[in-house]
Amino acid sequence: MLADSYGRVATDLRVSLTDRCNLRCTYCMPPEGLEWLPKPELLTDDELHRLIRIGVTMLGITEVRFTGGEPLLRRGLPGIIAAATSLEPRPTTALTTNGIGLARTAPALAEAGLDRVNVSLDTLRPDVFEHLARRRRLPDVLDGLEAAAEAGLTPVKVNAVLMRGVNDDEAPDLLAYCLERGYELRFIEQMPLDAQHGWRRDTMITADEILGLLGTRYDLAPDEAEERGSAPAERFTVDGGPATVGVIGSVTRPFCGACDRVRLTADGQIRNCLFAREESDLRPLLRDGGTDAEIAERWRAAVARKMPGHGIDDTGFLQPARPMSAIGG
Repeated sequence: MLADSYGRVATDLRVSLTDRCNLRCTYCMPPEGLEWLPKPELLTDDELHRLIRIGVTMLGITEVRFTGGEPLLRRGLPGIIAAATSLEPRPTTALTTNGIGLARTAPALAEAGLDRVNVSLDTLRPDVFEHLARRRRLPDVLDGLEAAAEAGLTPVKVNAVLMRGVNDDEAPDLLAYCLERGYELRFIEQMPLDAQHGWRRDTMITADEILGLLGTRYDLAPDEAEERGSAPAERFTVDGGPATVGVIGSVTRPFCGACDRVRLTADGQIRNCLFAREESDLRPLLRDGGTDAEIAERWRAAVARKMPGHGIDDTGFLQPARPMSAIGG
């Protein structure tokens, strides 16, 4: 098992397939983008297959989520997914994407065995989308959501980040859009993971504020039908249910005590927390003849050092050197 010293066991593996992205969201990176990882530093498909296999068959991983940057930019993505879903025991698989290109690729991803998708959608207004993402691609995202549902990549989940004075007036409209189409909406507090290090707690829309905004149109109540467990989202029934909406309060309502996630970056680093400032490099073992057992042992040692929480409220908190696009969600 991938156990830490606080009794938590990591069973959910987040695999970043690339640090590249085709959007330039204001809360993630500057308009000009970032300096991308050189291709030789990225894990190959075979190296990814091997690490996922070790995680699933030797270390107790039961869920694999593919992330980026933007994972749809990774060539060979269906093959990477198919290799994961062919493992025994078979892990559940998911993909976190900005939705651009999903309309074209959703059928192939479903055929490869992908179970479901999470799609980022912060606004329904084209002008606001262009302001936030610095690209005119809102129709592509909406088409991608529809294609994912048609391909059976369900439940289709939608992730939204509210920005003060930008899209915070859209919370009820986003929920109405998702309810009408059967998507599951999750609002996420903005986290200090932007490349510009411009995040400020006093300008962030908090979980309490999100619930207040939704409450102007809907009656919300804690969802008692399902235990939260290690799920990051607090779920609330909408107008008595059965539909729900989730709120992920990573900053103001941290869920570190139940965290079961571990992350693999596109260049082979194990990260035991989004906000970790330490990484464990598995790439040299992969490329210098390390055995599966040696890789598994280094992986266990990395998770064993996991801190009790992310420490955002600590006076000495420092953002990790890597931005979100280079970590994987």
